[in-house]
Amino acid sequence: MSTSGPSPSGRSQDKGGKRARIVDAAIRVFADHGFHKATVAEVAREADVADGTIYLYFKNKDDLLASLFEERMAELNSLMSAELEQIEGALEQVRTFVRTHLRMVRERPALAQVLIIELRQSARLLKFHKAQGFASYLDILGAILARGVEEGTMRPEVDTKSIRRAIFGALDEVALSWLLGGRRFDLEKNAEQLAEFFARGLAAQAP
Repeated sequence: MSTSGPSPSGRSQDKGGKRARIVDAAIRVFADHGFHKATVAEVAREADVADGTIYLYFKNKDDLLASLFEERMAELNSLMSAELEQIEGALEQVRTFVRTHLRMVRERPALAQVLIIELRQSARLLKFHKAQGFASYLDILGAILARGVEEGTMRPEVDTKSIRRAIFGALDEVALSWLLGGRRFDLEKNAEQLAEFFARGLAAQAP
């Protein structure tokens, strides 16, 4: 005998699907209108759900942005780690980190705009949010630098904490300029130049 209504597993998948749809919609809406000007109603409309549905998954708009940030950073961390696993040698991994970072910006500009621009303007949110995903991202780069010093391919005086911030800061500034400048310059070419610049600058000097 057949039963009416979705199965428990079907309901679970539907709930997960709605939440993912809301997050994806929030990325598009926040990128198009800016986080502060965007409304929950606009996100709901973009996700094709009722306004109240948003509050089944998120406390408010700030919680939606914070959740979006952590979830997408976890995804980007996994992508970066997968790319690096295929590369041998710390210097080549630095090059790969730079190329992959800017490639992800180029391939997902709406997400990049939210992560890079909108979060900058949400100082209160950043102040109270630990941003563990971002810390993990920096840790990936820091581990590459530490490995390079240990294996002797990088300068022994490299301060991994400050250098990882410097590399990330350069990549962040290039991505920001590309996004705000109408995506006019060749981001891939910039990635190659920066990859070589940092790799050569970090390389241990020949005796």
